[in-house]
Amino acid sequence: MSRTIRTFEATITNQQQVRDDLDQLGWAASKLWNVGRYYAQQQWDETGEIPDDGELKAELKSHERYTDLHSQSSQRVLEELAEAFTGWFEKRRNGDDRARPPGYRKHGDSHPRSTVSFKAAGFKHDAQFNRVRLSKGRNLKEHRSDFILCEYQTRPDVDLTAWDIQQVRAVYKRDEWRLQFVCRTTIDPKPPGDEVAGVDLGICNIATVSFGGESVLYPGGALKEDEYYFTKKKATCDDSSSREATRLDRKRTGRRTHFLHALSKAIVKECVERDVGRLVVGDLGGIREDDENGDPRNWGDHGNLDLHGWAFDRFTTLLDYKAEAEGIDLELVSERDTSKSCSACGHTDDSQRVERGLYVCEKCDTVANADVNGAENIRQKVLPSLATDGGDRDNGWLAQPAVHLFDRSEGCFAPREQVANREP
Repeated sequence: MSRTIRTFEATITNQQQVRDDLDQLGWAASKLWNVGRYYAQQQWDETGEIPDDGELKAELKSHERYTDLHSQSSQRVLEELAEAFTGWFEKRRNGDDRARPPGYRKHGDSHPRSTVSFKAAGFKHDAQFNRVRLSKGRNLKEHRSDFILCEYQTRPDVDLTAWDIQQVRAVYKRDEWRLQFVCRTTIDPKPPGDEVAGVDLGICNIATVSFGGESVLYPGGALKEDEYYFTKKKATCDDSSSREATRLDRKRTGRRTHFLHALSKAIVKECVERDVGRLVVGDLGGIREDDENGDPRNWGDHGNLDLHGWAFDRFTTLLDYKAEAEGIDLELVSERDTSKSCSACGHTDDSQRVERGLYVCEKCDTVANADVNGAENIRQKVLPSLATDGGDRDNGWLAQPAVHLFDRSEGCFAPREQVANREP
């Protein structure tokens, strides 16, 4: 038995009736963010340190802007601000000089509509009539009702009564408000089988999966194209905090998130079809850390750019919860020497990876796709040492992986042949 969390998005069917009230809350969240950002700047200038969310809440709970929202909603805004500063510090620590601290939420003299989160005390759900009551802040209750009653509609396959709703978020997207229900439940799925698969994560091939006898490559060309496109488009903006720059950032983030969701879903689907009950993933947690001399690791100009845009942790999280829903256990293992060792005989030599994408073993003459070889080594980390058992196994599959590409027209991954046939 394990707990799993999902987020379900719903349309608001009485948009016209609740729009003004939701606008007020969205603007209030932006104003509170700016108040917290100003306080953080003051503390930074005076002490050289950024206050955490506890200090922000303690200092600002008596501020007028804090009471524009329900207390738990205000707390969440300040928590998000603290998380944004933490993320910025982490990027700078890992050598990303382009990273900028979180800015103010303001477009000229106006404020954007920020996401407003409602925790348990801030909403009441009526599952029978598909309605949810969202609490207002004290300042916004004067001359108005105490709550906003939103009527919503989810996808036909979503039944919120089967879930424990932890949080409701009001999100402004594409000129309208939508609701996101963050839910939790306990699941006990049966694993598809006893097979083991290994996953090697990279930059050119975002993921390579070895099933021990066959393998699949998932190139990241579509993701890289988006990153370069949006980086160039944003460079043409006069101000990195302008409305157009913000719009580009949001669009890039949305497309990247969809890509990672589609990729993790495709991998789990392949595992289910092949009776995989255990998924072993190479841990890239230290890839951005300094080398043995204390200097930032250099992956080349394009490699460094790709690396900072590659959300390794985010993808692993998505893969983990999708695998969990199918009863598949996910385990992180060290990638140490997986690119240098031959998965067929176990011989290790730094020179065996003769060029990017090709691995040739000088001892047993195995020729393999380098990423497939790495994925198979990752898979073998949790198995008996198959590479050194002395058996005579066919290893031709190491050099001939299947390739699944991201199909933009369908928004999902498909075999290269299918994607190519759809192209004009």
